[in-house]
Formats: sequence, structure tokens, C-alpha cells
Amino acid sequence: MGKKSSDFRYNTGETRVPWAAVGENYNAEDLMEVIKFLMQGEGKAHDDAIAAVREAVMKLDKVSTPPGKLSLGDRVDAVEAQVAEYLHTPSSLFLTNCTAGFEIAYKYANIGPGDEVIVPAITFIATMAYPLAAGAKLVFADVDPRTLNMDPADVAKKITPKTKMIVPVDLGGYPVDLDSIMELAHKHDILVLEDAAHSFGALYKGRNVGTIADFTSFSLHEVKNCTSFGEGGILTTTVESFRDYMKGSRFFGADFTRHIPNWVYDVVPMPGKYGPFVAGNASTTEIQAIGLSQQVKRYDKILAERRAAAEYLNKRFAGCDAIVPQLMGDEGTKPSFHMYQLQIDPAKAGGDIQVMKKKLEEKGVTSLQHFGPLYHFDLLKTFGYSKEEIAKTCPVTEEAFNHRFTHLPIYDLDEDQLIYMADAVLESIDEMQRGV
Repeated sequence: MGKKSSDFRYNTGETRVPWAAVGENYNAEDLMEVIKFLMQGEGKAHDDAIAAVREAVMKLDKVSTPPGKLSLGDRVDAVEAQVAEYLHTPSSLFLTNCTAGFEIAYKYANIGPGDEVIVPAITFIATMAYPLAAGAKLVFADVDPRTLNMDPADVAKKITPKTKMIVPVDLGGYPVDLDSIMELAHKHDILVLEDAAHSFGALYKGRNVGTIADFTSFSLHEVKNCTSFGEGGILTTTVESFRDYMKGSRFFGADFTRHIPNWVYDVVPMPGKYGPFVAGNASTTEIQAIGLSQQVKRYDKILAERRAAAEYLNKRFAGCDAIVPQLMGDEGTKPSFHMYQLQIDPAKAGGDIQVMKKKLEEKGVTSLQHFGPLYHFDLLKTFGYSKEEIAKTCPVTEEAFNHRFTHLPIYDLDEDQLIYMADAVLESIDEMQRGV
């Protein structure tokens, strides 16, 4: 087939010599490598199937043309609308990753030197990376002993006139006590950024996560419940005045509806709460959008499978009073079950979680305290934070991390693996209680 006309954004009309939208197109051989990557296998049956696919792809290649756009095109627009409908939000922004969503929210809050940002003591480094890099002071809130999410009571103690933002995290996909946090934030005129990296599709008191905090950022990384070919993020906001600027905040503030002399677009400042900010680049691709769209279509099934696994483990552990089971929520609050939070009572278990982790490892069961106290990182020491002093203000964090909790996988396990994992947990408790 002949070359089709370019749809490059700089073309101002019908052109005889177009400026191509894509610098170098992908071809049939490239597609075959993608297929072999996504459909891995070995043996004659797999090799024969790949050969048949190759023949079909080469035939298709003779009657096809490549796409005219690879990033920020119709597929990205469509999946943003699809996600917004799924989350019951007015809009959503599809980004390179969850961290990019954090950065946009932090920039909107004009976070900089002299400001304070309250983050939970237990989370992932991405939660605090931007304010630390921007010269703001991190204030670590202790965690609730049952959920291990940010404790609003401790947040209340740590708010000062310099506090600009509170960043609660839905650890493992269980929604944080957001009503209490939002009440504090409104009282003190503080912005709330919900780190919902784990809680895509979760409900909090009958409301979708993503519709409550000023900003909410979800992760679509390869290990999360819902992915977009390995990496990605979704940002939502309840700040109505910022919604019209959302797309610009993803790509340098470029505005193709406005022009400057002798040029085809303008670059505009993003309106922050206290002043303008400069947008960065977090552009997503059409391929990522296709991957995300397909997973969102079956996401209810994904959540149901994760919940069923958590329910099974809770049922198996019900007779062991040394185990504190995963919280399942209620009619209004529905976790996303990104991980199964396994807590134990060390006194009843005959030892702490570190002993149990070693026993599970010996039995071939992976368990991870996937997130630990952030102030233990050498990075914080380099920036002048005292691990010892912060630890004194976060006693629940220290006790829970060192003695009481870990995480278990609950997805993509067959029935035998799930049964074996439950057996291994109960056997480990029994061994600890018997001192063997």
C-alpha cells in the first residue's frame, strides 16, 4: 500500500511533502518480537504456533499501514475516559507512572524550602522523593496499629503552620481513614495527596478512591493489580479549577489551542495553589493505553480473584488466635487486596515476625515487609534526618515493622499454592509456639 498522509501536529493543511508524525515506523519483524515476548514458551508446539503467527503477520503486513501516532493520541484519550468512568471521577490523567502524579500534585502545592509535608512512616520511597528533592521538610506520621496506614491522631499532633500537604497511603490496597485526614486538612487549609498506588478500584465508605482527596495518584506498575505494559499511573483531582490544566501538566504546559507569533503553539504556566509552576513531561504511549484499556475491562474479575484468595486465607487462619487476619472491609469499604497483610501477636505466636519470615522462607513461601520505615534509609541521614529521633515519635511503626507484620502474595496462585501457603503459615506458628 502507498504511504498515507501524515497527521503530524505541525502540519497546517494539505501537504505534498508531509512531515511524518512517527520518525521510524515499526514493521512486521518488530511485531513478531513483541508477540514472542508476550507469548513466551518452548517446545515444538510453541515453535509451530509462532511460525503460523509469523506467516499470518507477514500476510497482514502486505495490506496494512503503520499508525500515524504512537503517543498521546486517540487511545490515550479513550482510556482516560474509560478510567474516569470506572472510578466515577470527572476526569483522569494517564501518566508515565504514579510518581509523576505525585510530582504534579506537589508542584500544584508549590512545595519548596521551608514547607513541611506529612507522610506515613511506612510507605515506598516515591511518596516522599519530590518534597525531599525540593528542599521541603518531611514529617513522619506514625501508623495505625491495625491497618498500618497513617494514623490521623498522630497527624493532628504533627501539623504546624508550615504544613502544606498531607500524603496518606493506602497500604496494601486498604483505604486509609480519609475522612479524618480530610477534616484535619480542611481545618488547617492543607492539601491532601492520596498515595493510592495499591488501591486502584477500592471503595472508602461507599465512595471511590480517587474522588475524595485533592489529588489521588494510582500506580499501573507491572506488579500492581492493573498494569499498562509494565509502567504507568493515573492522576485524579477534586480541585475543579485545575482540571482544565491537567493535560498540560503532563507535557510541559504546551497549549495547541493558543499560538505565539510565527509558531504553532504556546507554553503556558500551570496554576498552583500559591503561584504558577512549570510542567514536566510524563507522556504515555498508545500501546500503554491499549494495555490499560484491556485490563480495566476485566478488572472486576481481577479484584474478585484477589478478594477470594484473601477470604480463603482468613478462613484458614480463623482458628489461630496468634494471627491477626487481613481486614476485609465492609459493605461501603472495599480494599483492592494488592497484598495480604499478615500480622501476628508475638506473645501468642511464640516469637516475632522475623522468626516467622525465616520459617516461611525455609518452606519456600515468599513474604515481604514490602515497605518499611522511610527514615531508616541512608538517604534521609544524608539530608540531616535522625533515624533515632524520628523513631521515638513513631513507636507503632517500629514495633509493627520489627515484630508484627509482613505481606503475602495473593494473586496468580493456583489452588495448590494457596493451600500450601496457608499450611506453611500455620505450621510456622505451631513450630514457634513449640520452640522448634
